[in-house]
Amino acid sequence: MLSRFMSGSIRNLEREYSCTVRLLDDTEYTCTIQRDAKGQYLFDLICHHLNLLEKDYFGIRYVDPDKQRHWLEFTKSISKQMKSQPPFTMCLRVKFYPPEPAALKEEITRYLVFLQIKRDLYHGRLLCKTSDAAMLAAHILQAEIGDYDPGKHPEGYSSKFQFFPKHSEKLERRIADIHKTELIGQTPETSERNFLQKAQMLETYGVDPHPCKDVSGNPAFLAFTPFGFVVLQGNKRVHFLKWNEVTKLKFEGKTFHVYANQKEDEKIILTYFAPTPEACKHLWKCGVENQAFYKLDKSSQVRTVSSSNLFFKGSRFRYSGRVAKEVMEQSAKIKREPPEIHRAGLVPSRSCPSITHGPRLSSVPRTRRRAVHISIMEGLESLRDSAHSTPVRSVSHGDSFMPRSRSQATDASERTAVISDEAYSPSDSVLPTPVAEHSMELAASRQINGAPCSIEEEKESEAGTPMQGEGGDFGADGRSAHEGAGGDSALSEVEQVNKFVLSVLRLLLVTIGLLFVLLLLLIILTESDLDIAFLRDIRQTPEFEQFHYEYFCPLRRWFACKLRWVGGLLINK
Repeated sequence: MLSRFMSGSIRNLEREYSCTVRLLDDTEYTCTIQRDAKGQYLFDLICHHLNLLEKDYFGIRYVDPDKQRHWLEFTKSISKQMKSQPPFTMCLRVKFYPPEPAALKEEITRYLVFLQIKRDLYHGRLLCKTSDAAMLAAHILQAEIGDYDPGKHPEGYSSKFQFFPKHSEKLERRIADIHKTELIGQTPETSERNFLQKAQMLETYGVDPHPCKDVSGNPAFLAFTPFGFVVLQGNKRVHFLKWNEVTKLKFEGKTFHVYANQKEDEKIILTYFAPTPEACKHLWKCGVENQAFYKLDKSSQVRTVSSSNLFFKGSRFRYSGRVAKEVMEQSAKIKREPPEIHRAGLVPSRSCPSITHGPRLSSVPRTRRRAVHISIMEGLESLRDSAHSTPVRSVSHGDSFMPRSRSQATDASERTAVISDEAYSPSDSVLPTPVAEHSMELAASRQINGAPCSIEEEKESEAGTPMQGEGGDFGADGRSAHEGAGGDSALSEVEQVNKFVLSVLRLLLVTIGLLFVLLLLLIILTESDLDIAFLRDIRQTPEFEQFHYEYFCPLRRWFACKLRWVGGLLINK
């Protein structure tokens, strides 16, 4: 009896595994789930834990052993998606950024989006002018520590906070001045709402950058936002395509294509190259999901998308979930008492600390990250900002989901499309999450390999001038990087030729296979004695009898004659 009980317990343990999800405030939620549980089950557990109803904007992200990021698919089994062994570790993140985050129905949802954007700001994904950076940081201060109190906040108190990858003393003083004079009396909820209103006006709001290279070998960052497809190079947005202009997204190997119609007769094809085929597939799936979420009116309009025009090759993927319009309609129907929010306050964060004790670090952010595979670091080195930027394409931001104030502000600044005083290089955003402990040696290596640039120097008038520490890109190291980019371009051309040859061979093999199947069917029809109704009906048709006597029988006699002749030659030899 005891042995039977023990064996049953062991079988139950084998059918279960532990799963840890790191939340946006860096607390952890751990649960035990069945081995065949799907992603939706885990996501529902987390949303119930957070008392979250507007959950369609969020997703669960994980990193595979090859350091490639993925979004957990809710319709598939968790264990089949994870390439590692349990226990599993994942992160809750904003997957679809709300077009108007300040207008979200519930405070708990706004707070979680606030934490995500604050994280984006810290890791260099949300890039902005110095004046905007000071206002955003002041709102974070007000939300976390409240009104300025001379007794609690001594001179230089803002230097204890790390809002950006890098920043200057002048910016710290400006942050403190705004916090002391302009935000007095604001509650945390009001400050968070004002922070969201300011953030949604920025060009890089909602950007989750994917590092790629263009056809010339120049590094670029591709991203999908609530308003469309964006390409960033240097400190400029070089391409913007609204979702209603994007007609198709395709990928093959490491090559990613975007098809769009900007005008009635103007068709555009943008081509970029991802670091790996897995990264390119992840980029394609993110694009398919974002296009469906923001572009469609109903989830019933979602269709399965193929990465290729040929039915026998490529990947197939279908977005599962509600679209933005349905989410907003459902949110308007929420009627309940607002849930209690436990704000993190001054609790230190693992990957996005708000407050750090000790001297200010202006060049190396005080984060703790897991040691990264050397190929990732080499990838960051190859993705340093290039001096060559494609011409800026001026487009409007008109969209059915866009706030009017954002559209007006964008129209005023659309001529230059400069998004920041510094280059866009979000190194942290391409590193894997979740994060763990690391040494200062890794931080130094990140700085060498293109550490995230954000707000350091107060030089609003020198937006196009290389900053100190960036000039090396155009020296000897810059020349070698440019030569490497040329080599990569040549390699990419060879890869394209090889892919074309493989595609032709694959098409030829499929055609031969189809012809062979048709030949077998023809032989069965003409030579076999199978008395099947389907075959009998075909044999009795006049067309088949004419084909049999006028074409097939002469062809059969000709083949038999040739075979006898070949056989005679072989016998005589």
